[in-house]
Amino acid sequence: MDDVLEVSASEFKARCLAIFKDLESRRVSRVLVTRRGRPVAELTPPRIELPTLWGAHRGSVEVAPGTDLTAPVVDEGLDAAAGVLHRRCCCSTRTRCSGSTAARR
Repeated sequence: MDDVLEVSASEFKARCLAIFKDLESRRVSRVLVTRRGRPVAELTPPRIELPTLWGAHRGSVEVAPGTDLTAPVVDEGLDAAAGVLHRRCCCSTRTRCSGSTAARR
């Protein structure tokens, strides 16, 4: 990447935030700021590599001793295990309810 952006000091003052974004996203490798045609400053992005996302949070979570992360989280049996694909609601709201309306009938 040999993209050099040359801007005057007054143009840099007006567009500095956009120029910083160009540097940050590596669209330009450096910015040369001039005053009356002579270079007065040179900006380059930091020489750090951005970390990859894979494994970025490794070590940031602790599992309590005795916790089985593969154990089921519900106490009741699952409908799919019994072959039930759709459960009908007793109060015809098409959402799962606690069955309280059936007890009132």
